Amino acid sequence: MTIRRFSAAAFAAALLTSGLAACNSTGTGEAGASASPTVSGSVAPGSPGTGDAKQALLNSTNEIRNGNFRFTMSGAGSTAEGQVHEPSQSAEMRMTIGDPSSDVMMKLDLIHFKPDSWVKLELGGRSAGSIPGVQKLNLGKYQHLDQTRIKGNRSLGFGFDQVDPAGSDVLTQGITDVRQTGEGTYAGTLDVSKAAEAGSMDPAVITALGGQAKSVPFTAKLDPQGRLSEMVIQVPAAGQNAAQDIKITYSDYGNATPAQKPPADQVVEAPPEFYNLFK
Repeated sequence: MTIRRFSAAAFAAALLTSGLAACNSTGTGEAGASASPTVSGSVAPGSPGTGDAKQALLNSTNEIRNGNFRFTMSGAGSTAEGQVHEPSQSAEMRMTIGDPSSDVMMKLDLIHFKPDSWVKLELGGRSAGSIPGVQKLNLGKYQHLDQTRIKGNRSLGFGFDQVDPAGSDVLTQGITDVRQTGEGTYAGTLDVSKAAEAGSMDPAVITALGGQAKSVPFTAKLDPQGRLSEMVIQVPAAGQNAAQDIKITYSDYGNATPAQKPPADQVVEAPPEFYNLFK
């Protein structure tokens, strides 16, 4: 079994990847079609606050680029949370994919402290024991990753040149229509065909969406300082993928803390079987 597009730098692709969906026989995701907003213009007449709604959303991602925030993501039976702390060149991400009733459930704790990365992996579910090389995966230990093996690999790498795991700046650039619905709240549509590099979107799902990819509903919230605090992408059903909501949140701008390196006695070098699992 190979887990495709599982990423530390763009880990949220795992929320949408069809490979993981095949491992989860019970997860159907959250239906997004019923929550589709009605979008009629750039700014709804009489909405609280004035100005260009799209520009407000574009500006809302500026602070993310400073690389000091906490985040969460959820969708398709998976959750993730973590923090990025650019001042210390460190980040930590905790993910759960599936549940004990799934064919395969995965929990990962990824720590990045430039120039090193570690991953602790837990496996569960009905078919976890059949994963090739599972006996050599050092479950329960932090596995130190060889940077030469993950350089440029979206499956395990993390780079501080692109600090946002979700790629919200790419998503907002794909806004095709938007209106302000209240104080700091917005609704509209995205052209996700232009967002293949965003960590929250899997190119395979974008392809499956076909023409629907050009008009995917979303809602967004900004905090009182105009920074993005929540985005919900309402992905319609496409191919074998059920409709689902992908929810991204940001908080604690400027107040994240450095990641903690794992204790030396809990660290082992990752075996070849680990890299093979995440190709």
